[in-house]
Amino acid sequence: MEPLTLRDRAAIAGIGQTEFSKASGRSELQLAAEASWAAIEDAGLLASDIDGMVTFGSDTTDELELMTALGIPVLHWTSRTPGGGGHSAGNIQLAAAAVASGAAQAVLVYRAFNERSGRRFGQPQAGVGARPPGSSWNMYLPYGLDTPAKMYALWFHAYMQRYGVTNEDFGRYTVIARQYAATNPCAWFYGRPITLDDHRASRWIVEPVIRLLDCCQESDGGVAMVVTTAERARDLRQPLVRIGAATQSHTVNGNMTFNYWHEDLAVHSEAQHAAEVVYRTAGIGPDDVDVAIIYENFSPVVFYQLEAFGFCGPGEAKDFIANGNIGPGGKLPVNTHGGLLGEGYIHGMNNVIEGTRQLRGVAANQVDAVEHVLVASGRSAIILRGA
Repeated sequence: MEPLTLRDRAAIAGIGQTEFSKASGRSELQLAAEASWAAIEDAGLLASDIDGMVTFGSDTTDELELMTALGIPVLHWTSRTPGGGGHSAGNIQLAAAAVASGAAQAVLVYRAFNERSGRRFGQPQAGVGARPPGSSWNMYLPYGLDTPAKMYALWFHAYMQRYGVTNEDFGRYTVIARQYAATNPCAWFYGRPITLDDHRASRWIVEPVIRLLDCCQESDGGVAMVVTTAERARDLRQPLVRIGAATQSHTVNGNMTFNYWHEDLAVHSEAQHAAEVVYRTAGIGPDDVDVAIIYENFSPVVFYQLEAFGFCGPGEAKDFIANGNIGPGGKLPVNTHGGLLGEGYIHGMNNVIEGTRQLRGVAANQVDAVEHVLVASGRSAIILRGA
């Protein structure tokens, strides 16, 4: 008997989003409701068809408040993933598991926040020092590691030293991301491409690792999608987008934010394990992936994941990018919406929408003949594919 997996048993039937801005002028609940309603309508369903919800543990929008706003009569499944954007693909795994097991029939996955006009994740947080004994924060805050850029830069610097990578190498990715964003009407940086000189001129955030243009945006907005069984999705409004595989990966000595306990800081071990599972489950390999949508709160994360998911060897991502492989017309188009640097940062959930659009054939920067899309967020990943 074959082991039971999530392979092709669930599908993304509906997608929805608000505009991505720096001042939404609405509550986070309203943003979540707008995006969710758009996703439900996109699927051709009614609010009464939704009986499950999934979001991040940090989302401020309560499930019961959202179901009231949408008119959902009853929920049979709710779940939340820990941490932040590293679980953007993990949220889809939870939704797929719910519908594949029969725990729910149609699960709404949502994320909404006012990250620019409200709480800014990229800035030090007031009161963050009040942490319980044993918290990893207590080992870093006294030394000034109070923002994501500072925390991650220590990790990235080990990679740079190992492989001779420079900030200019990171800039080449950033230029490509903004090239895609410039032709995506949904992107905050629509119509605003940049050059490598622009990247080089942007101010240092953590020298010599990341500049301002290596950092994702702080965005206001909401994103949502509806996950149901593949069998049911075939009869709904949109082209079938199956979830060929989905996984999370948490390794010993790992941490949601600080990976300093790993023996080798020049690799992304969680992403390596996630790659093994999704490729095996979906029955494909790196050469079968037509488009890769990769979470990048900072540009170096793309380098780690290109290597972890087998698109190039260790230390080869800088040459893989420099040789034109990930840009328009390249061997492996990456973040065709502009990514979190160029389109918007909604904890990576807009990446899932872009993967879905590529398979539907309606993306702003549509790639020809897409059959498999990898949506990778480090410690979680999914493979999406069509009918």
